Formats: sequence, C-alpha cells, structure tokens
Amino acid sequence: MTAPTFPSIDYAALAPVLVVFGAACLAVLFEAVLPLRGRSRVQLGLTLVAVVAALVAVVARATSGAPAVSTLAEALAVDGPALFLWGTLLALALPSVLLMADRSVEPGGAFVADPVALAEVEAESRVGVGASRGGSRSAGTSGGSAGGGGRGARDAARAEGHTEIYPLLLFALGGMMVFCAADDLLTMFVALEVLSIPLYLLCGLARRRRLMSQESAVKYFLLGAFSSAFFLYGLALLYGYADSVKLSDISLAAAGSLRPDSLLFAGIALVVVGLMFKASVGPFHTWTPDVYQGAPTSVTAFMAACTKVAAFGAILRVFTVAFGSTVWEWRGVLWVVAIISMVVGAVLGLTQTDVKRMIAYSSVAHAGFLLLGAMAITPAGLSATLFYLLAYGFTTVALFGLVSLVRGPEGEATHLSAWAGLAKRAPVAAAAVTFLMLALAGIPLTSGFTAKFAVFSAALADGMTPLVIVALVVSAVAAFFYLRLIVLMYFSEPAADGPTVSVPGPFTTVAITLGVVVTLLLGVVPTAVLGWVEGLSFLT
Repeated sequence: MTAPTFPSIDYAALAPVLVVFGAACLAVLFEAVLPLRGRSRVQLGLTLVAVVAALVAVVARATSGAPAVSTLAEALAVDGPALFLWGTLLALALPSVLLMADRSVEPGGAFVADPVALAEVEAESRVGVGASRGGSRSAGTSGGSAGGGGRGARDAARAEGHTEIYPLLLFALGGMMVFCAADDLLTMFVALEVLSIPLYLLCGLARRRRLMSQESAVKYFLLGAFSSAFFLYGLALLYGYADSVKLSDISLAAAGSLRPDSLLFAGIALVVVGLMFKASVGPFHTWTPDVYQGAPTSVTAFMAACTKVAAFGAILRVFTVAFGSTVWEWRGVLWVVAIISMVVGAVLGLTQTDVKRMIAYSSVAHAGFLLLGAMAITPAGLSATLFYLLAYGFTTVALFGLVSLVRGPEGEATHLSAWAGLAKRAPVAAAAVTFLMLALAGIPLTSGFTAKFAVFSAALADGMTPLVIVALVVSAVAAFFYLRLIVLMYFSEPAADGPTVSVPGPFTTVAITLGVVVTLLLGVVPTAVLGWVEGLSFLT
C-alpha cells in the first residue's frame, strides 16, 4: 500500500490570501461572540489591519526576488501579474472600506439595520431614532410590532454598527484574489462564487430606497447565476476536450489534439460569456446600471473598482495561458464584443439622467477599451491592461465617494438636475468631480490619458488598427456626457431648495483624497508603475 501524497503548499506565496480569508473567518466569529455595542470598531479595525497586512505581504513577495510558483496542488499561480493584481485589489479595498465605515455623511450609516426591512426613508429613519432612544421599533418597518426597550437597544446597536458588511467584504476580496490567480478553471469557478455571493448580499443592504436596493440584489443574483452556469458548462466542455481543467493543459491540447474542435470552441465561448458578465462587458452588461444605482454607493465603488480588476485579471490569464494558441479563432468574435461594449456604453451613457447609471455605462465603455489590451496577448498588452485597471480603479472609487456627498431630503441626490450649480455650493467637491470626469474621458495629465494611450498603442502594435479607430471615436462620444456634467455644475444656477453637499468625515475624506492623488500621479509621473508592469509575465 503506497503512502498518500500531499500537495506542496508555499505558505509564503499564499500569505496575502491566507491573511484575508483568515481575517474573514475571524470576523464571522466576532459577529457571533462580541456584544453589539462596540463591535463596529473591532470589525473595522480587523478589516483595515488585514488589508494592510496582506498588502505588505504582497509588496514583500514582489520585492524579494522569489520566483513565480504554482502552488496548492497547482491550483494557484503566484506570478508577477498575480502579485500586481493582488496589490491593486488590496490598495482599492482600503478606500472602499473607509467609505463603507463612514457614518458622518449618512447619519446612522448607509446600511440598513435590519436586512429584511422593507421600510422607505421615513420609516427607516424612525427605526434609527426610536432605537437610539431605547424605545420600541417603529411600526412602519417590516415586522413593525413594538418590541420593547430590549429590542430597541438591539436595533440601535445594529443601526450603529452594520458589522456584517466587514466579513462579507473580506470574503469577496479573498475570492477576487483567488479568481485572478487561479491556474485551473475549477478553482476559478469556486473563486467566482466566493466573490459573487457576498456582493449579492451587500447590494441589498442600502438603508435608503430599500426596494430599489433589494431589486438590484435580486437582479444581480439571478443574472449572476446564469453567468455562472455558462462558465460551469464551458468548463465541462473544455474538460471533455482536454481531459484537464488546468489552463496550461488546455493550451497544449488545443495546440496538438486530434479531437474535434467543436468542444473546444463551444467551451471557450461559454467560459468567455461568464467572464465577460463579471467584467461588465457589453452585451453582457445588463445588470450593471441597475445594480450600480440600487446598491449602497460605497458598495458600488467597491464593485466598480475591484470586481473589474479581478474579472480582467482572470480574462488576461485565461486568454494568455489557456487560449493563446487559438487566438486567431476567437479574436474576431471578441472584436465584435469589444465594439458592442464601447458603443453601447457611450451611446446609452448619453441618455442617462442619473449620475450612478451614467458611470455604470461609462464602465461598460471602459470594459471595451480594456478588452483591446486583453486581446493583444503580448507583453505590451498585458502591461497596458494592468496599468489601466489600477488607474481606473482609483478614479472610480474617488468619484463614487464624491457622489455620496451630494444629498437631498431623501438621501443621495443622483439625478443630474440636482448637480446644477454645484460649483457655487461646493467648489472643492465640484473641482474634484471635474478632475475625475476628465480622467475618465482620457484628458492629458490624468491617469485616464496614460492608460488609454498605453492600451491603444498595444492594440495598434498587434494589428488592431480598425478597432483602435472605433475606440477613439467612442472616446470622443463618451466625452460628451462627462463634459455635460461639468457644464451643468459650473454654468447652471443652483435651485433655491436644491441639494447640499455634505461635509465628509475623515474616512470619506481620506478615500477621496487618495483616489484624486493617485489619479494625478499616474497621469503626471506614470513611469514608475509602467516600468514595473512591463517586465511581468504569466506562469505557463
């Protein structure tokens, strides 16, 4: 009888992922054992410490000169691109956590005290006020019978804490890290579910506009389930073709197998559909505007930045490692997908009257731009796409932080009419929004210009000139709705009873400042980051 063999595990290479998942499990334990009062500070502290510690571990690994490894039974590849994507995810998670933790902009916090409550604005506000006074729970909320002082105290503590968001965020973050480093499709599918399920829950926890928030969560869940089914079916077909789910084995089979290619191309198509959905690439973007609008704005910021980084990290790895040998077979189809994504994002963005929906369609257009770099399958395309993800992520987080500051009687004022004359009411906030909008438009001296220039240059070098011409035209069209908001803020008169701009607390201030500073630095002095990503390559 032979002795069992155990897979080798490089714990040093996996340290960032282990820290995040370990903190997530510890946060769940804290939810069960810690008293309600004071739990929020402990959970926030644990989350920030875990993210910073994981980021330090990533930097230490990247600067140590350690070779790229495939560990955990060759399920995870810890190579240069994986470390860069991990660092980007963790760096973007920091301002996202701060936005979620802030309770100065929205008194009582942006997250509902009772996740199953169906109350609207006034009723939800009464929960917070009545509970804070130790009274009974308002009858206007779901399950609204009076519960006595004890129940009111519990509601007050929950309204102050919303501590379940921290373990959910950590699990989603850990899933994203595994997703973009997975070396086989089965691990990638498990990671896809680990990152998606917490996001479904977070989207439905908005304190204001409860029905819209819950509707967005249901839409995201249902469409996400369909996309996961596509991915899993494609995985099964590729396993039937290559007799393996490892990316490198699929590449070898595609390059020299005598089996019929129908399984291969059907599997590629289905896997790509699942990946494109998560990356908000048109025409698989239908969840994006509704979820961006209905989710709490801090959750939207986290999704818009980190989910796109994880999704395109996985797309880059799958295209390069698994499907690189069949690039000429699938690239033509993805040309069409990229054009659809860019055109849909730009054209439908012009018709939007809600700021969050406008940014959602902007993200669809940017996904098309990112797809140009991902399709290149060259070192220049890889480095340009990685830089684009970093630049876009910080710009988006800061922009959603600013969106959360514009408020009316019913909470956030996201209709474009509410932003008229904003520069007269809050010149600093208007200037920051203007700068970030110009970055999304790709104006020089911003990170957006450098990122687009790098991606378009890589696509040109790889023979995608017609696609770059389309991207340039779409960029010009998309610039209109960015400039429209700027003109509205500076050249329109504010309404006498119009929305106000809240003074941000320290958490929101740090998050916005970090995003604006990084956007400026990556536009003025991008060489440090570009020089780092230029030498990165996937472990094959």
